[in-house]
Amino acid sequence: MGHILLLLMLSIPILCLTDGAETEQDFTWHLKKVPQIVSERTFSLDSPTFEAKAKLELSNVCGIECQRRLPVPSLSDLKEFLSYETVFENGTRTLTHVNVLGLAVDAANTTTTTRTSSRRKRQIYGTDSRFSISDKRFMTNFPFSTAVKISTGCSGILISPKHVLTAAHCIHNGKDYIKGSKKLRVGLLKMRSKGEGKKRRGAQRGKRDVSVARDHSERTTELKQRSKDRGRKQKATGRSQKTSDSKPSFQWTRVKSTQIPKGWFEGVTGDVSLDYDYAVLELKRPHKKKYMELGISPTIRKMPGSMIHFSGFDDDRSGQLVYRFCSVSDESSDLFYQYCDAEPGSVGSGVYLRLKEPNKKKWKRKIIAVYSGHQWMDVNGAQQDYNVAVRITPLKYAQICFWIHGNDENCTQG
Repeated sequence: MGHILLLLMLSIPILCLTDGAETEQDFTWHLKKVPQIVSERTFSLDSPTFEAKAKLELSNVCGIECQRRLPVPSLSDLKEFLSYETVFENGTRTLTHVNVLGLAVDAANTTTTTRTSSRRKRQIYGTDSRFSISDKRFMTNFPFSTAVKISTGCSGILISPKHVLTAAHCIHNGKDYIKGSKKLRVGLLKMRSKGEGKKRRGAQRGKRDVSVARDHSERTTELKQRSKDRGRKQKATGRSQKTSDSKPSFQWTRVKSTQIPKGWFEGVTGDVSLDYDYAVLELKRPHKKKYMELGISPTIRKMPGSMIHFSGFDDDRSGQLVYRFCSVSDESSDLFYQYCDAEPGSVGSGVYLRLKEPNKKKWKRKIIAVYSGHQWMDVNGAQQDYNVAVRITPLKYAQICFWIHGNDENCTQG
């Protein structure tokens, strides 16, 4: 029954009520011209120590109320924030300065929409609405197969045959790279194989049967008892094997390089800024799975039911892929505040939604944000907790696309 409910949620068109009548909304991906991120100069830096402590929950972060008071960043500010560090698997590090071309006025605005102001101090809000994806028909197929596990304890999402999008604070705490990020690995979902073990057990049973047949006349009573015992053991083994086969395992791949925007670093913004809590990992070897494309984040009003979706590996459900969906309650130009039930481990998951492709009836999922986790924000001078996602704005789309392709030629529209 749970699988049927999940299929319905993933496949039915979005409906809403208008004047008491049920009507289908026209939610479409509208392609926009995006700014160009152009590399200007690259410098070598000292290798990091990789000794920083991870910060999975931040505090004193500038929230929506704080952002309302901030001035619109200048072009020089944006060039500074969008410059980036690259760390390679051998420990070397570079800094790349960028230029921003073709910046539209609304690409760096700080508009804010507020839908509700009530919050509760929990990462799980009310009834836990998460779904554990255990059926391999879902787990190994799109969109769930795009979720990956990061060796530092976070989640991520496949955005190309060689690239993974995740949260910056899964790699860097704002001051330095965290322990474990030097030998970074990404785990891609796979199902445990059942074939070979069963064949070996079958062959062993065949040999035992020949031996038993030879001694049948002398050991009839003993064999009957052993047969009963063996039957019970085989049933127990079968149940154990079935349970094991339903759990995912991971194919671990080394990370060749990691890229993080300077806007995340404390020395640049004064304190860590959630607006830039994203990073891209380049895998050493390409994978063959279907990945999810990037999209520019629409406003709440242009999202079906104001709903977002994401899947990750929550710490409280070890070995399980966990899917959830919820409505966005507040937004700024760079952040979504929402009630999605989530626990540590799901941080870095790709937040996506499903809209129609232009001039087509086909619906398509795209990543519109990165889940940053449960954070404490400054709201009206007081600290308040939220589950936060970092929106993919036109500028961030241009930067991530540039990291994927190495140039801006394939990143003119998003």
